[in-house]
Amino acid sequence: MARGGTTSYALRRMRANRKADAEHWNERRRNCAHALLNRHWIAKEEDPDLFYAIRDQYTELRDWFAEFTGFSLIMTRTMAKLDKAPVVAESWMGFSEFREPRDYALFAYSLWFLESKTELDQFVLTDIVEQVSEQLVTSGVAMDWENYQHRLSMVRALKKLRQLGVLRHIDGEETDWAHDNRTKNVLYECSPSARYVLRHFPKELKGYDRLDDFNEQVIYPETMDGELRKRRHRIYRRLLLEPAVADRAWSADELYYVQTQRRTLVDQMQFMFGLEGSRYREGLFFFYPELTGECDLFPTAAGISDLVLLFAGELRRRLGSRDWFVTEQGTVDLTQTDVEGLLYQLKLKYSEYWSKEHRGKSLPELADVLTSHMAEWNLGRWVEESDSGMRFIVSAVVSRWSADYSWDDGEEGTT
Repeated sequence: MARGGTTSYALRRMRANRKADAEHWNERRRNCAHALLNRHWIAKEEDPDLFYAIRDQYTELRDWFAEFTGFSLIMTRTMAKLDKAPVVAESWMGFSEFREPRDYALFAYSLWFLESKTELDQFVLTDIVEQVSEQLVTSGVAMDWENYQHRLSMVRALKKLRQLGVLRHIDGEETDWAHDNRTKNVLYECSPSARYVLRHFPKELKGYDRLDDFNEQVIYPETMDGELRKRRHRIYRRLLLEPAVADRAWSADELYYVQTQRRTLVDQMQFMFGLEGSRYREGLFFFYPELTGECDLFPTAAGISDLVLLFAGELRRRLGSRDWFVTEQGTVDLTQTDVEGLLYQLKLKYSEYWSKEHRGKSLPELADVLTSHMAEWNLGRWVEESDSGMRFIVSAVVSRWSADYSWDDGEEGTT
């Protein structure tokens, strides 16, 4: 009996250890997948533990992203990068530091300059300016470096390259050059990641006829299997790179896939990212169960997210007392006056707890900030209706939240 009991205990212990190992491996894989999806890349010298974890699970990660998204996983001796691009380009996907289209152009041309450099090559800012200017002239574009705004665009582009780790700063400051481009300069070194910033295209850029074609990740054969693969990739890419995708945003065949393959979608997103999927009348939405993570999460740390939560709670409380109604898709249609009216009530009740910035805004200004934040997260959108003008469509997913200020252990807070 003792021998049998010992054997039984050993088997249970072994199963428990295997389960713990599997859970650890799953968590490790999810951390790697989140980092690859949300970071530009993972450099070995900056995060060696994560770099080696990705290398250990390279095959599984590569195969999953290739199968479900068409993204390529690039692995070198110094970095790991998921080569990704959105299906739908949104305004919030750009660099928040950039102010003009010119900033992006100079960013791209600076990368062109770096293609001729090897690791640890040193050069100065004026070298970049000179060669970029010559290249632009051949394209029929001229930069006026005597124009302070043009110099500021170059400063923003170079600072972004420094932030990404593409340029290594040795001496000097870009802002000094912007103020005095005749006597000031900046010394840089090139990093090995420079040639991996821009994504790889499956064919020559001249082979694209439409701007929308640039979102292609792979070349699909013109067969039934190729079309099915393309549809699957587009759906997973949108679900991973956009905060919420409503049914109305899918094409007819994509919506059919989302509705008929819902269980597979939920299982795969749970397996690779730990995301939880929920079906609403408006669509299939995914949520991250933790309060923090690699991805940007709503509500954000900004005070405007708190205001959106309060807005959601006030809207739910007042639905029955107004002419607002919930549509078949679970949305609520509001006019500008409706939005401002809700904010007016919130301001009367809670403005003493708001930031000075939000307290000082007028109702139209506050409505603009709030609806813009909601639009960035696909929680609402402005549409123009011929009979009633502009209306703000509040997404059904907003009903997931309801916030208020409440007393907690003697202190006021949000719940």
